[in-house]
Amino acid sequence: MSSTRTNARKAAVQALYQWQMTGQSLVEIERQFIEEERLKDVQKSYFTELFHGVPKNLAAIDEALAEFVDRPVDMIDPVERAILRIGVYELMNRLDMPYRVVLNEGINLAKYFGADGSHKYVNGILDKVAQQKRTVEIRSRAQSPR
Repeated sequence: MSSTRTNARKAAVQALYQWQMTGQSLVEIERQFIEEERLKDVQKSYFTELFHGVPKNLAAIDEALAEFVDRPVDMIDPVERAILRIGVYELMNRLDMPYRVVLNEGINLAKYFGADGSHKYVNGILDKVAQQKRTVEIRSRAQSPR
């Protein structure tokens, strides 16, 4: 996966975290990121897709998460919640991206931004969502010769 796309995910985690914590408008947060030049070396179109796509699809994303988390979604650590929401968004809306890539990126984001061990939590939840949302892809991968 390209580093500019990985950087887009990192920026999206930070922007979604800010949105979750402050309730500021998406437009205002995105303007700040642009003005502060926090989108250098970032695939800007992917950042925009994630940053606007997660809130737009929030009900469906949180419903998918709620099935597999051990507490209300709003009670999940805000950093982990932002990472999980991005991962679920990608699992549900970016079928062109292999589910293993989505899981790996989520794990790496949790290692980068999260508390010690949060990558295990993120991996477990995203894997369960993938099992449900990407059943056909997972089955075909399991049946294909290696």
